[in-house]
Amino acid sequence: MSMSATTHRLPSVRTDIPARLDRLPWCRFHMLVVAALGITWILDGLEVTIVGSIGPALESPTALGLTAADVGMAASVYLAGAVFGALLFGWLTDRVGRKKIFNITLGLYVVSVLLTACSWNMWSFILFRFLTGVGIGGEYAAINSAIDELIPARLRGRVDLMVNGSFWLGAAAGAVGSLALIRDNGTFTYGWRFGFAIGGVLGLIVLMLRKWVPESPRWLVTHGHHEEAHDVTTGIERRVEEASECKLGVVTQTLTVHPQRVFGFGQILRVMLAEYKMRSALALLLMAAQAFLYNAVFFTYGQVLTHHEHVTPSRVGAYILPLAIGNLIGPVLLGPLFDTVGRRRMIFFTYSTSGLLMLVVAWMFVHHELTAVTQTIGWVAIFFFASPAASAAYLTASEIFPLETRAMAISIFFVLGTLIGGVGSPYLFGRLIDMGGRMPLSLGYVGAAVLMIAAGLMALKFGVDAEGKSLEEIARPLSN
Repeated sequence: MSMSATTHRLPSVRTDIPARLDRLPWCRFHMLVVAALGITWILDGLEVTIVGSIGPALESPTALGLTAADVGMAASVYLAGAVFGALLFGWLTDRVGRKKIFNITLGLYVVSVLLTACSWNMWSFILFRFLTGVGIGGEYAAINSAIDELIPARLRGRVDLMVNGSFWLGAAAGAVGSLALIRDNGTFTYGWRFGFAIGGVLGLIVLMLRKWVPESPRWLVTHGHHEEAHDVTTGIERRVEEASECKLGVVTQTLTVHPQRVFGFGQILRVMLAEYKMRSALALLLMAAQAFLYNAVFFTYGQVLTHHEHVTPSRVGAYILPLAIGNLIGPVLLGPLFDTVGRRRMIFFTYSTSGLLMLVVAWMFVHHELTAVTQTIGWVAIFFFASPAASAAYLTASEIFPLETRAMAISIFFVLGTLIGGVGSPYLFGRLIDMGGRMPLSLGYVGAAVLMIAAGLMALKFGVDAEGKSLEEIARPLSN
């Protein structure tokens, strides 16, 4: 044990808080948690789709006069900001708590996206996109940690997938907004500015809603705040009993915890690289594969439609909207199977199926077998499976490591996955589009498909059957 860990170790406690939280029936409290915290994914979906939908309009001289490569670079910078934000705020989330950080990160997002709407040239646009990404990246760690720790174990899989799938509500809003705000050939000068401002307004509303979400009792008890954790849990139980009009049963299952104020990087790295090294490799590949697929396709699909299918900028949103709907339906319909059929089998099925379908679309695209409509239908089919697959990557990273490292684990694998599969992909695909012809872009699609299939196969062999199990059963807490 390190000197730091020894210094910050506190007297051990016997707690029943995890069991009390896992035995709760679903009620309005859980709906509040999902609504107030899940907005992160809606906002991210809005950001991604706004850029994808209005990217061609940003190329207009009456807007910012960007090139396709510039739009791709702005998307890559947004992802780089998300990487930085995830690392910084992931560390802070495990150190100072979930609630403090998810309010700070949402506030940063609101300010930055409103500044994006005020951009005056390419460099100001890129700077504000970076800061917006910092806020969103920070949200991922705090939000996924808090949701997993507050949702009952028997429902955690489907709820996580549906929350992560709500990204596509934001994507649909972005697509619809672009149809209303962007005129033919992008001549509505201020339309793209209003598109970015939508996210800021939504964020302000949700910032007020979050004051009703408590700190995670699981975090409190492992960091030496057992009395506060007990009070928070009792308050949650009281709200649940009032909503369900029934008395909760007595809990007998307990856990001995040895709290610490601080868990050092050395402890975290030893867990990930020694005790759970195969879990770490799996989480990394799942994150990288879905990041490459989504960031490559969605940030540049507007350019694909306008450059190869001759769709006018004002109509791009009409083609992105069906993709958003397909992505939204996938987690809703397939999500419950992750709690019944199981995590490992469903991750394999969704990753490999989306990869195989993508190979088909790539072949048809390069042979001119697709129109704008049929290509969109092909992507709808792909993303119906890829959306729950991508959500399962975040679910996997958030539940297969010890509680004390959860936010940092989400951050690390989000960062590494995004760096490997995401940050450069929008710019890469923007360059492939600028090269002209269909073959370069098709080869990019093939690369994404191979990554998805490889991730699915690894999940089948090394995945964790976490369905229905408490977080403490899946991975023993460091403080146990």
